[in-house]
Amino acid sequence: MADETALLERPRPPRPPGPDSLALPLGLLKTARPRQWVKNVLVVAAPAAAGELFSRHSLIQLLLVFALFTAAASAVYLINDARDADADRAHPTKCRRPVAAGQVPVTVAYGVGGLLAVLAPLAAAVFCTPLTAALLAAYVVMQLAYCVSLKHVLVVDLAVVTTGFLMRAMIGGVALGIPLSRWFLITTGFGALFMVSAKRYSEAVQMSGSSEKLGATRALLTEYTTGYLRFVWQLAAGVAVLAYCLWAMESGGTANGSTLPWRQLSMAAFVLAVLRYAVFADRGTAGEPEDVVLRDRALAVIGLVWIAMYGLAVADW
Repeated sequence: MADETALLERPRPPRPPGPDSLALPLGLLKTARPRQWVKNVLVVAAPAAAGELFSRHSLIQLLLVFALFTAAASAVYLINDARDADADRAHPTKCRRPVAAGQVPVTVAYGVGGLLAVLAPLAAAVFCTPLTAALLAAYVVMQLAYCVSLKHVLVVDLAVVTTGFLMRAMIGGVALGIPLSRWFLITTGFGALFMVSAKRYSEAVQMSGSSEKLGATRALLTEYTTGYLRFVWQLAAGVAVLAYCLWAMESGGTANGSTLPWRQLSMAAFVLAVLRYAVFADRGTAGEPEDVVLRDRALAVIGLVWIAMYGLAVADW
């Protein structure tokens, strides 16, 4: 009896630490690239340009569209990382991605990504419009095709990434039934191509000394020349500026009851923003567009001035 009591009173060895219950959810969240979600703010572009941004119905719809587009984009990131897990493990930096590092099992990444890819368009069909759901489904299919093969096709890879930005800018207007100006679409499309090709050019310039590093960073960069990528971003910048000027002048050169012709005056801020961004592109330091804007105070100020001017034009002040 005494021996049994002694056994009961003997301190038990500590249990081995179990797996962190938050590791998997945090890994999934990291794989969904929260830093990239800021790009989805583009869903407000068309409603803002049309002055349809501040009604309660519009805000609710745009918040929903933002959430659905974020879910669709996250689905693509999850499936992409699951597909590239083996290659990422051999990469010096991508090996730290949750799927490659083993924090998120490949099957789980595929499962969650596939579920989001299906649910996002379905939810858009239920809560938005059929055209919104079709556009979101087209985005998912296009991005998955990019992950599988299109990212290895010259020029097509630039077109797909650019189209992704354009779809973000379109979907808010589509969800609210706002007619999309042809100049709005051209400006947005070529503005996106300008930033995408500037980023590719910067990557090529930074890695131009080593073809091995080029291939490790982005395999297709070995097929582009810096001269070609420079031509693309310069062409895109010129078309974007021209289209914006035509868009701004679409209602004529008068103030239309406003104190000043703000829409036309905003051309100056837009051109300055493009010229300022081109400085970083020319230096080969244009990375992610959101990083370029946030790290350069002058560019951020120019952007705010442009937003203020266009806002005054929309408000007819």
